Amino acid sequence: QVQLVESGGGLVQAGGSLRLSCAASGNIFSRNVMGWYRQAPGKQRELVATIISVGATNYADSVKGRFTISRDNAKNKVYLQMNSLKPEDTGDYYCNYRSLPYSRDYWGQGTQVTVSS
Repeated sequence: QVQLVESGGGLVQAGGSLRLSCAASGNIFSRNVMGWYRQAPGKQRELVATIISVGATNYADSVKGRFTISRDNAKNKVYLQMNSLKPEDTGDYYCNYRSLPYSRDYWGQGTQVTVSS
């Protein structure tokens, strides 16, 4: 089992920045991928960014150049630095963990991000 706890959400004006953090605990495999997904009201959950244990990253086109995902393997933490936020970035942001090879998805409880125009 893996537990994920997110923090760092909040209310920010358009153009502002927020930094999300996710702490993982439990049965953490050395090879894994962690990421952030978001879900806007009335919409499906979508990928924001992922980072594998060796550091390769992947971003949704909508956040490229504005968001940066990073991780601290020693602390089992993943971060999402969000800059130049837009109202369309509003939603619940969820931390995700997958071991490699894939077994199952683990999710955090979510943290709310609201960007006002």
